[in-house]
Amino acid sequence: MKTISKNLRHLRQLKGVTQEILAEDLGVTRSRISSYEEGRSAPTIEFLIQLSDYFKIPIDIILRNDLSKAQDMSFIEVGNKRVLFPIMVDSDNENLIEVVPVKASAGYLDGYDDPEYIEQLEKIKLPFLPTGKHRAFPIKGDSMLPMKDGSYVVGRFIEDRRDITSGRTYIVISKNDGMTYKRVYNQIAENNTLLLVPDNTLYGSYEIPIDEVQEIWEFTCSINTQEYDEQELKLSSIITMFNSLGVELKALEKLVK
Repeated sequence: MKTISKNLRHLRQLKGVTQEILAEDLGVTRSRISSYEEGRSAPTIEFLIQLSDYFKIPIDIILRNDLSKAQDMSFIEVGNKRVLFPIMVDSDNENLIEVVPVKASAGYLDGYDDPEYIEQLEKIKLPFLPTGKHRAFPIKGDSMLPMKDGSYVVGRFIEDRRDITSGRTYIVISKNDGMTYKRVYNQIAENNTLLLVPDNTLYGSYEIPIDEVQEIWEFTCSINTQEYDEQELKLSSIITMFNSLGVELKALEKLVK
């Protein structure tokens, strides 16, 4: 209740509207807005849907995140340092997925917390994805066979590092290693590290301090591109394949051995 009240008040103020104007725009009374902002009553599901449509922010973000640190409607801050990507939804209130192209992946470490960098990325929609914020990353090398070089992995953003589940695969963005896709084992409680293990046994495992991790995204689905030649592996082709849910799309496969 407290989070919703705080978020409603803050989003209204960011948009620069009074309670009267917001009430008029949403077709409710000003006293109802006041009651929600002061925490005297809980918003109905119908109101939350209206609110989500009005501010173009998914309902789960409004319910689960403290948006009061946001200074701009285009992004919100999570924690003391992390800047959460712009949240974009379509007319059906579904998350759009930013696609990090191969050529832009080298600069992702510098741009992941820059709203302008994220804003210019191409965006797609996959309607079957579970709740959460997703982003698509290119795979380089063969350390995670059968995932081959040129494939794309769609990951779900993990906000709380304690939610990292040992044995699952993640896209890990770190200060020293940049962007890598590995099977991760959570060792935070033992020694404040993550153990990154490649599925290809020709490569060795290694540890990274959790403090070096900038972002971590849990594997949700992938698209294999090995059937296409190098000329066809352009961002436009990847987007077309995603949108058409091509035959190589592996939906919701966790790749857990």
